[in-house]
Amino acid sequence: MTKEKIEETFKRLSDEGDKAFIAYIMAGDGGLENLESQIKTLEESGVDLIEIGIPFSDPAADGPVIQEAGIRALENGVSLLDILNTLAKIKDEISVPYVLMTYYNPVYKLTLDVFRNKAEEAGVSGIIVPDVPLDEEAELKNGLRGSDIAIIRLATLTTSDERLREITRDAEGFIYAVTVNGVTGGQNNYKEEVYDNLERIKRVSPIPVCAGFGVSNKTQAEQLGAYTDGVIVGSKIVKIFYQGREREIKDLIPDKKLTRVK
Repeated sequence: MTKEKIEETFKRLSDEGDKAFIAYIMAGDGGLENLESQIKTLEESGVDLIEIGIPFSDPAADGPVIQEAGIRALENGVSLLDILNTLAKIKDEISVPYVLMTYYNPVYKLTLDVFRNKAEEAGVSGIIVPDVPLDEEAELKNGLRGSDIAIIRLATLTTSDERLREITRDAEGFIYAVTVNGVTGGQNNYKEEVYDNLERIKRVSPIPVCAGFGVSNKTQAEQLGAYTDGVIVGSKIVKIFYQGREREIKDLIPDKKLTRVK
């Protein structure tokens, strides 16, 4: 898979009047040998794109559920290289695009050359690195030059208009619109400023915009989906897998045709 796979997915959904439902999982939580079955479960539930988390010892942007999942994966001895090697073995069994959500340290430790080659072999379509802001992206961008791996950028509630124009100018894949000022995890409700910010990002971005952080039920997915091209659900799905309640994943996915961009 390549970053074009992401583009094709969003185009197909747009043509059908649908939105993307993106699911996050922590690779290695429950054992890396279960990664394939977890991905297949997400596919069968109707997920359009998968965000695969890489366990890291200091996950500054993650809430308690994802932090604990990362710790469990690390205790199982799971590394970025292990995950990439596993994905390379199972990529032909996966039909939806998948991106990695990682901090920069595991990539740097592996080296950019090795990461680029292994990620391409693994069929990775994109990478999200929350601790690498736009001003510090050059090293990562140069390391991935010549590959088909999109660098997916984040925009927050506090991103200025000027900064937003810079972020979206040559963006790839989709824009990850962060809906809270803080870490991941369930929210009870979203303030009007969140919807205003999503509309602001949509007006500027030439590529799809997806909302994430704090989405934990179908109602929230529908509400945020009305202002974006897709929604991202993480902590809730991680918890569902950990508790063995996989059948509940389908209950999170809204009737996407009812959530057209306003």
